[in-house]
Amino acid sequence: MQTAALEGGFADLARQSAKGFRACLDAMARPGTIHAVGGALPPAPMSVAAGVAVLVLADATTPLHLAGRHDCGAVRDWITFHTGAPLVRPGEAVFALGDWAALDLAAFALGTPEYPDRSATLIVEMPDLLDRGARLTGPGIRDTAALNLPEVAFFQRNAALFPLGLDFLFTCGDRLAALPRTTRVS
Repeated sequence: MQTAALEGGFADLARQSAKGFRACLDAMARPGTIHAVGGALPPAPMSVAAGVAVLVLADATTPLHLAGRHDCGAVRDWITFHTGAPLVRPGEAVFALGDWAALDLAAFALGTPEYPDRSATLIVEMPDLLDRGARLTGPGIRDTAALNLPEVAFFQRNAALFPLGLDFLFTCGDRLAALPRTTRVS
């Protein structure tokens, strides 16, 4: 393990983790809203927002999958040191991190009718995170919201699976947004 893996975690653990966790919860509760986060300085290619999400959502009991360029030594070491999360194959993951093209969406757990909560949440690194693009409706959205999504058809199919399906956190730089499976996309 490189000594760089020991750096970049929260300097003020209690306050920064509380703020980061609150931002993730608010993003899931109000799909399409974009939240600024800070405090983490993960290694490239992870964004600050992805680092914050991993720090507040993963621990030694949270299987995490790294996809594509995020599956590198620096990221693995950083996550292992700061969270202890076991790094696993997609089908075993509770969380996954990567860019859209690298995530094999069909490989992740969608939950079961008896346990729909046993699905994966994907942290998708985006080149941009904008409040325009696909139209979002559903729980947590007053009328409509908008978010630039990597594609629309997949999220329409995902919402049709409810109560099963995947949940998503989108990250770019120091900002994050969420799209739970309950959100309808057009």
